[in-house]
This record gives sequence, structure tokens and C-alpha cells, in this order.
Amino acid sequence: MHLLLTTGREPADAVIALTAVYTGTNPPDFADAADAREKMRQWVGLEDRFHPHAAQHDFEAWLLPYWDKIQRLAGSNLKAHWSSPEQVNHGNPPSRRFIEAFRTGKTGRAYSKTCDAARILRDKDLLVSARACPELKAFRNTIFTLSGAEKIG
Repeated sequence: MHLLLTTGREPADAVIALTAVYTGTNPPDFADAADAREKMRQWVGLEDRFHPHAAQHDFEAWLLPYWDKIQRLAGSNLKAHWSSPEQVNHGNPPSRRFIEAFRTGKTGRAYSKTCDAARILRDKDLLVSARACPELKAFRNTIFTLSGAEKIG
């Protein structure tokens, strides 16, 4: 990260890093999003242009507010059993819930992170998820602030 900010003809104005708390390792690499951000900051050192962010626990947590669309795409009737998407835990992270919905759904196909995430978000307002997911909101606000746009409160 440091090289992105200090080398080249035109060093980067900023680096935004994004990781997931749930990386599939056992034991987990990070205790939570705050731990992930802190470890990334330690790796880079004191650098104001570095902006670490973490999805708690994996990227799919940010898609959970659109569970009704996930059900339709998977042909699944699995119910949502959470009040805060980013609090879905390591024992059964959001990505596994998506895999299960597609595995047991009527479409008969497997969940694809790259294809299905785009399908889930198509025609959806990302503010719905940002308002339900503080980590996503912070990530979005960093991007908007660095771009000169207004952040959401």
C-alpha cells in the first residue's frame, strides 16, 4: 500500500483497502471489522491517505437487506433470521446462507458471487443496504468524500 502512495510518476492521492472479516481461515484472521481495520493500518503505518475498510463478516452481509430478491433469484423460501446484516456470524456467514438458499432453491444452480451479486443489486437502491450496514456506509462515505461528493449521515 505504501508504494502506491509514494512511487510512480504520479503517486496515488489515496488508497482505499477493503477486506472481509470472514476470509475462510481457521482461526479467523480478524476478530471483527475494527480489528481488520486496525491490522491493515498497522501493516501500512501512519499514512493519512490510506483508508482501510472491512466487510463484517463477508461481502454478502451487505446484500442481506435484499433477501427478498435473493429468494426470488434462488427460487428459495429460506427466511431471514437476523436483525442486523453485519452481525451475521463466523459460524454461518452470509455467503454460506446464500449458498444454502441457491442449493435448496428451485433454480437448481449454485450461487456465484460474481454473477449473482450484480443480479441482486440490479435496480436496487444501495442506500437501503448502507443504512442497514454501518461498515458499508463508512466505505461508501470514504469513496464519496474523496471524490468530493456528499456523504450520507
